[in-house]
Amino acid sequence: MERTKIFAHRGAAGEAPENTMAAFRLAVEQGADGIELDIQMSKDGELVVMHDETLERTTNGKGLVVGHTAAQLRELNAAAHSPEYGFQPIPYLREVLAFLQPTGLSLNIELKNGIVLYEGMEEKAVALVREFGMEDRVIFSSFNHYSLVRLVELAPEIERAILYVEGLYEPWNYALLIGADSLHPIFYSVYPEIVQGAHQAGVKIRPYTVDDVETMKRMLACGVDAIITNYPARLKTLVEEGET
Repeated sequence: MERTKIFAHRGAAGEAPENTMAAFRLAVEQGADGIELDIQMSKDGELVVMHDETLERTTNGKGLVVGHTAAQLRELNAAAHSPEYGFQPIPYLREVLAFLQPTGLSLNIELKNGIVLYEGMEEKAVALVREFGMEDRVIFSSFNHYSLVRLVELAPEIERAILYVEGLYEPWNYALLIGADSLHPIFYSVYPEIVQGAHQAGVKIRPYTVDDVETMKRMLACGVDAIITNYPARLKTLVEEGET
């Protein structure tokens, strides 16, 4: 079995401002195998990297992301609450793809289209991934499972993962029903029998968001395919200890 991969949640968000290029660069430096990020859409249709539909929590802006043009969003500081990082613009998805393309890392793109139903988000995301030739290194995930079904039609060659919180009964069967390749559950719903069932069905499983050492160890013992964490360096130490 392959070793458990390390996916940096919103970059190395435990140590750098989430969903910024600084967090993504740090994740690469810390040896992550992949980056997980979130996308919203600007008023003029640009895919931008941001977790919330609103700007207040992570930037010095106010209101909805979709209420601003890409140029207006670019003027905001995505490290507004981490002054030691200075000015960090909200990244465009295009910018992150260009950064990751030569690295060999995987990229988990979470489509945040469950609250604001961004028209055309799936088409735009697929077009960008194809433009950079990263179809075999990208995973699309979403809590909006209708969006994942749409992605089956648009880009069957790009991996799709269902995000969910509550424990699902035989979630691998549901994944296969909607054409998803993998499960991205919250960590506390992951047990050895869930991992075993998923793997027997040919479905990968990558729990989120796993930050404390004991839970990391439990997930590693379960044999999950990857762990999504805010602290990739911490997880890398445990993975390497397990290999020696």
